[in-house]
Amino acid sequence: MYKSFEDMPVWQKAFDLANKIYDLTEKFPKTEAYSLCEQLKRSAVSISANIAESFGRQHSADKINFYYFARGSLLET
Repeated sequence: MYKSFEDMPVWQKAFDLANKIYDLTEKFPKTEAYSLCEQLKRSAVSISANIAESFGRQHSADKINFYYFARGSLLET
């Protein structure tokens, strides 16, 4: 069992993905700064945030819902 969500490999990969998205969007045209770039950043950060929130839930059904939310954010990204 993990002591923290930060110990979870899936959270670490999601966090790395968000960092890569931030780096990638720096290269986008400035005209996309407040539309596509911001949406990509929000959805990428949401992946690791939902995994972290799931970690704090006590009931399996709650945990599963947040994993589904994370997957949805991944697909959006």
